[in-house]
Amino acid sequence: MRSVMLLVVGLLLACADAPRRAWPRIAPKTPMQRATDHRNGDDLLSAGLGIAGLTSATPPGFADASRPTPSELRRLAIWTSWRGIADIASLANIEDVPGRELAALATLPGANQPHRVVVQVPDSFDLQRRCLVVAASSGSRGVYGAIAVAGAWGLPRGCAVAYTDKGAGSDYFDFASDTGVRLDGTRGTRGEALAFEPVAGGIGVATKHAHSGDNPESLWGRYVLHTVEIALEALHESYPLAGDFDLDSVRVIATGISNGGGAALRAAEVPGFWLDGVVVGEPNVNAPGGRPLFDYATQAALFMPCALLKNAARCASLAAANLVVGTTPSARADSAREALIASGFTNEALATAADLTTADLWRAIAVTYASAYSGTGPSEHPCGYRFATRADDGSERPASENERALWYAAASGIPPGTGVAIIDSKASGEDPDFPGLMCLRDLVVMPTVGDAITATRAELPRPGLPVLIIHGIDDGLVPEAFSSAPYVSASQKEGRVVRAWRIAGAQHFDAFLSLPSYRERHVALLPHLHRGLDALWLHLEGKTPMPADQSIAKSRP
Repeated sequence: MRSVMLLVVGLLLACADAPRRAWPRIAPKTPMQRATDHRNGDDLLSAGLGIAGLTSATPPGFADASRPTPSELRRLAIWTSWRGIADIASLANIEDVPGRELAALATLPGANQPHRVVVQVPDSFDLQRRCLVVAASSGSRGVYGAIAVAGAWGLPRGCAVAYTDKGAGSDYFDFASDTGVRLDGTRGTRGEALAFEPVAGGIGVATKHAHSGDNPESLWGRYVLHTVEIALEALHESYPLAGDFDLDSVRVIATGISNGGGAALRAAEVPGFWLDGVVVGEPNVNAPGGRPLFDYATQAALFMPCALLKNAARCASLAAANLVVGTTPSARADSAREALIASGFTNEALATAADLTTADLWRAIAVTYASAYSGTGPSEHPCGYRFATRADDGSERPASENERALWYAAASGIPPGTGVAIIDSKASGEDPDFPGLMCLRDLVVMPTVGDAITATRAELPRPGLPVLIIHGIDDGLVPEAFSSAPYVSASQKEGRVVRAWRIAGAQHFDAFLSLPSYRERHVALLPHLHRGLDALWLHLEGKTPMPADQSIAKSRP
């Protein structure tokens, strides 16, 4: 048992029955709505796929492609989450971790839509040394989006692991059929307690991150702490005769990467002794002195096709808008690159950003975040974008049953992908994306969007909370110069227990290391994050001091 003296005041010290750690409840109690056992050919960490199934390029299938079962959907969702996050080719072993899984749709007070929570309790859960690892999904992924991060480290250790989709996820709603996603992943009609149900009357496809009306990024920290609260209740439900499961009796560690890392840092700032420690990788955090993602993503979407891909049409568009100088594509490309460098992009970040630009990732991010920040519905995007399925000739068409059935388990949470496309009503001319991108860039200074971005700004972690941040120097999507570096600097200046490991050769997507060109140039970040969790654990056990800041040479641990 650990204790924290809240106030050295005689009156409080006299209250022997008062809790020793503050627990300001986030929301009323949320009952677990679904419980499943995972043993004998199924498990918590790989859904029974094991190392062979996870590394196979063939996804686990459905007996009926239009009506997959909950277990089939779970298996595919876990396969997708592992392969979207980890350097899958380098996996040597995945332990079979039997146990129980509890799930709920939980709603924060004042929120329009619920967030998904899944709590995994391994059979090896250690009642004598109770621990809970909580993680939010990276990007806008579904609820299993952090399984390779938190589950891979916590479950074999005998810790319970709790996940949240932090108000985003792959619960796509289809207006043509008026269907969304139930708690178990299967499709359901409006009114069936869906994970996401937008207001009626839209067209195409709605996603929770873009169209919930909640600006989920502003709630990231509360989603994480709400998940802690729910997980403690789930543990009590699982072990009703084992006494209290509270912040005194359970060690709680928050972790995550990218948006999930940013969510953990937002949780770290909330008053109250919710967390014992935090380890995050490549966090997307709107830090004091940094740049918010929407700002540099909209700039990147405009400038990088010219600067990195030498796209002559984009260079001409930028020149016509007086955003670059020069009379030739080469000179304009140099001007565009200089503009990116002047705004804070490093050469290392730009070196890995070309593939992100080719994949249209910057525009995809900007379109979704603009909807979230503006609070507009699926057909009311401030720049005229929306999501829909398309035929081979580019025309819009209704989604098929098979496509809709696949979204929960296979979609990333941000279109385009899994058959859902971005529809750009402003597209025209030789550079068709340019008008819409200029509109998105202009939103940065619009009051509604600006206020929403301000609401995502991070504060420093509570004093005394140990925090370790691990970031790749070659990260081109969430450059450390805009995110973790200013966060660490501001925190250390104020005496917070925040440390940083900078990893040479690591970029944002470990999954890209399956490509030979990436494996030759880069190393994985996730093994370093697991090493960081080991270091934090030893520190919390009182065996080692908090690790120091490090610059780690390029290596493959």
